[in-house]
Amino acid sequence: MKKPRVLISGAGIAGPVLALCLQRCGFSSTVVERAPALREGGQAVDFRGPVHRSVLDRLELWEPIHAERTHASALVLLDQSGRPCATLPEVMMAGDVEILRGDLCRILYERTRQATDYRFGDRITRLTQQGEGVAVEFEHGTPATFDLVVGADGLHSGVRALAFADQARRLRHHGYRIATFAIPKWREAVVYSVPGRAICIIPSSSEQARALLVYAAPPLEGERSDLEAQKQALHQTFAGVGWEVPRVLDGLDRATDLYVDAIATVHIEHYAKGRVVLLGDAAYGGTLGGQGTSLAVVGAYVLAGELAQGGDPAAAFQRYEAVMRPYATQCQKGAMRVGSFFAPRTSAGLWLRNHFYGLLTSPRMLGLFERMVKHAAANLTLPEYSY
Repeated sequence: MKKPRVLISGAGIAGPVLALCLQRCGFSSTVVERAPALREGGQAVDFRGPVHRSVLDRLELWEPIHAERTHASALVLLDQSGRPCATLPEVMMAGDVEILRGDLCRILYERTRQATDYRFGDRITRLTQQGEGVAVEFEHGTPATFDLVVGADGLHSGVRALAFADQARRLRHHGYRIATFAIPKWREAVVYSVPGRAICIIPSSSEQARALLVYAAPPLEGERSDLEAQKQALHQTFAGVGWEVPRVLDGLDRATDLYVDAIATVHIEHYAKGRVVLLGDAAYGGTLGGQGTSLAVVGAYVLAGELAQGGDPAAAFQRYEAVMRPYATQCQKGAMRVGSFFAPRTSAGLWLRNHFYGLLTSPRMLGLFERMVKHAAANLTLPEYSY
């Protein structure tokens, strides 16, 4: 019997996890990625609660992730004078295990590269659904026909734009932007905020840290690709903020890995159209705080499990969506709130945040706080699959 041929767009997290699951099911996978090579670096990603742990265990990923985990520390909220006003426990930012995104990408690539056809430096330019297949045209590669196409290509999904037409621009902006880049080592994890602007520093190793700038701003238009213009705009936005901001902006000037995006979430009517289906951020993503990486892993596990049951792919896609939509929708709420957590727009809002988290992280409330942090991630009855 011929193996079903699946084309996956995106070699970040969702795509390679799906390839790993599909190779266990006897499917043949091709992963196309517009970047010229595997993306390294990036901020830390985490997994929390029993649902995430179960999927990682079933895919034999817990041990390699745990072996390369970061050693997260508590996150200190600073007041406008730079003094600590609340200390958030490791579980809020790092969950049960945290790993640098680039390290996770490498683990997944090494697990799948022998059985998966990876094509870097290319992208899908046209999709035509015909009968029991999808005809695909590429920017560089030879056209080919696949049984199924999966858009695992992120918040700004090209597959979503090509295949879903009226649903192609379903990004909901939440009033903030983020910028992240590597800087030299920093002693502790801190957040310094003034109304509408915040700087979060997370040490990632003994030699390096990650800066996250969060600031109130309108949606991005075409300026995401102009990094020098972005750097100038960030200097203007954070000028005069005080604290250690000049030191961070000095690191920005030397950064080669600057990433800027709007805080937004994806909202689409259906995850699939014909033989094309969306996975991870392309279907239910959030820029920050929406558990995007863990949702991508859980979603890949569920999608592969439903496809492995055979039969009509449309029915498998419906079952996948029935499992994932309520779960993903709950998790997305974190991305909707994250901007106002880091950078409340008013002095009153900033004072309220600091005092609220000071109370919530007191010894008497710490257990409740941890349950709150893990609630959305644990709110799923995970299906059992035989693959």
